Amino acid sequence: MATDIKSYRFKAGFRHEIEVQPLKKLYTEHRDILVQPHRADFYHIFWFQQAPQVHVVDFKPVRNLNNTLLFVNKHQVQTFQQSQKVTGKVLLFTDDFFAKSNDDLLFLKNSILFNDFLDTATLKLSARSKPLIACFTEIENELPEKEDAYTYDILRNLLHTLLLRCEREYRRLGHHEIKKGADLDYTTLFKDLLNNQYKGLRSVNGYAGQMNVSEKRLTNATTKTLGKTPKELIDERVMLEAKRLLVHTLYSIKEIGYELGFDEPTNFIKFFKKHAEKTPIEFRESH
Repeated sequence: MATDIKSYRFKAGFRHEIEVQPLKKLYTEHRDILVQPHRADFYHIFWFQQAPQVHVVDFKPVRNLNNTLLFVNKHQVQTFQQSQKVTGKVLLFTDDFFAKSNDDLLFLKNSILFNDFLDTATLKLSARSKPLIACFTEIENELPEKEDAYTYDILRNLLHTLLLRCEREYRRLGHHEIKKGADLDYTTLFKDLLNNQYKGLRSVNGYAGQMNVSEKRLTNATTKTLGKTPKELIDERVMLEAKRLLVHTLYSIKEIGYELGFDEPTNFIKFFKKHAEKTPIEFRESH
């Protein structure tokens, strides 16, 4: 167990911050890193052909991954399994690669494939999935080509097409659809503020004030978009980080409480027990 959760940036030396790697090669070369809890500042699209029994993303075990695409958002904590029998590929990319404009950033933030407040997205591949695999393969084939004036735009457009096709298929299968409009815009802004300030600000009024809207308007927006109130989302975000720190670090309960903005350890313990039905110590010991 580490004293902090390891965090990784996209490695240097690439012409563009996009890469496709065989999973077998990753397991062979970086197993010691992968099997420890870690997070990265880039996105993952796994194409599992032969998959491990489980892949853990923020305490949620994802199973039945054979012949499946798995989408992991940046900064999510994931843990690979000690498995020898893993085949497939993973596509990695950053905001800097994909986002040519603010609209591109909004596309990623609002994507149902990379949304922290929804279930971890998976797509079981079938005969209908040939266009998805074709896009994935075209990206892989384009990466080794000699750099020219067209390379970036080709790679970026292929990735955009892959994400759009995956979203369309994900929605076709009946998964939660986030509708565009003012409610989504308010929810996106709230989510950005929350991710930056959850350690120090836990009042709905504080976030609504920064957004120049009423608490009622903000509540209507998040409820319609995500089915949760702002207070529920604030508590979920604090709890997620608390669980990460309890399980993946050696910080004391007191240190974790202070890190998350609680003035007294007893207040943190009460908050945690209310939401987890376990004390922080009990939760740590159970994991």
